[in-house]
Amino acid sequence: MTTTRSRSPYRLSVAPMMERTDRHYRYMARLLTRRTLLYTEMVTTWALLHGDRRRLLDYSECERPLALQLGGDNPDDLAQCAVWAEELGYDEVNLNVGCPSERVISGRFGACLMAEPVRVAAIVAAMRARVRIPVTVKHRIGINGLESYEDLANFVRVVAEAGCARFTVHARIAILGGLSPAENREIPPLRYEDVYRLKSDFPALEIELNGGVRSLDSALSHLQHVDAVMIGRAAYERPILLASADALIFHDRGSSSDAPISCEPRSTMSGPTEPMSSGPMSSGPMSSDPMSNDPMSNDPVSHDPTSSHESSPTAAAGASEPAGTRRELFAQMMAYADAWDARGGRLAPVLKPMLTLFDGMPGARRYRRNLGELMAARVGGPVVPSMRAVVEHLSPDVLDSPLFGPGAQVVGGAFRQREDPHYPSSLTRSSKSVD
Repeated sequence: MTTTRSRSPYRLSVAPMMERTDRHYRYMARLLTRRTLLYTEMVTTWALLHGDRRRLLDYSECERPLALQLGGDNPDDLAQCAVWAEELGYDEVNLNVGCPSERVISGRFGACLMAEPVRVAAIVAAMRARVRIPVTVKHRIGINGLESYEDLANFVRVVAEAGCARFTVHARIAILGGLSPAENREIPPLRYEDVYRLKSDFPALEIELNGGVRSLDSALSHLQHVDAVMIGRAAYERPILLASADALIFHDRGSSSDAPISCEPRSTMSGPTEPMSSGPMSSGPMSSDPMSNDPMSNDPVSHDPTSSHESSPTAAAGASEPAGTRRELFAQMMAYADAWDARGGRLAPVLKPMLTLFDGMPGARRYRRNLGELMAARVGGPVVPSMRAVVEHLSPDVLDSPLFGPGAQVVGGAFRQREDPHYPSSLTRSSKSVD
């Protein structure tokens, strides 16, 4: 069975990943794609009920559409957390029924809940009774002992009867006990046909496929069979691939009339963790002549690698437009980092998602080394000069290379991990990533 037209408004999403899809990564991702659904890291109900809820749930408006992923097993607690998510403007709340980590299992949530479809249904029903935003479930195709398609179909059927209309299905079983989360992403074989069959057997449901998707070309192939595709580690390790998503996946090629992305902070959560509503962080793209009257132009002799654009009209309006080149992307992230630093935030988490922006291009290794040193060593001082120094060795051809369209280095192409001493192994081998 093939699906010629997806019924989902979110044909592509980026998986929730612990210590990966934080607000800084999501801010950068939104500079690359307007349409892709973004997820928070998983947040447990215990953390929200007993911890710093404001900090855990804070985000910038430009990150939307944005889903909050919750971990827990108590229907009342999850329902209350869903209410907070809706009050704060999240577009969706997602229940984690796929994480296989021992810590999660010890809390009786994550993948082990696949053995209790009735309980998951009760959770979904409790959440839906309290909120109007969609309540969705992310899960595996099974767990050890419940590995057949029939077990999977029964789980989906029971939970769907409670009102869940969209399921994100990681096309591997989770082996609970004995395998780490990283091993659970690699060792169990992918069974895409089971996910395709779910869509065939439950045509009224939105079925999203997850697991092993490394490129937009692969996503397009899966979209012939399901409603949506979720990309995990590839979207973090090679975020530039998201620059082609709106055109390739959503058939949205944009226009000059497109409204800029709003990055106004929400009045419900002001404070030191909240971005600035105007000024450098909310800068838009560079003007059509960003080098005019600039002593550091991007000519071959002397170039400002970021060409600061803090006086642009979109900056004054507190909005950003998707970046078209690496220069624009870096400049917008530099402005964001400067504003974040001015509010007392740590710089390293802002820079971490930027490590691979120039991968595969001349000067990439030195760029990663420079950025890594800035992350490790910076203790105060102005952000903008320090970040400009990170890219001053890059040529205008590299900085102005398009992120999408003709001439782009990655337009839906497969991600290839590079062996590099300056490429943090934690980006690819963290046991905490749960996509």
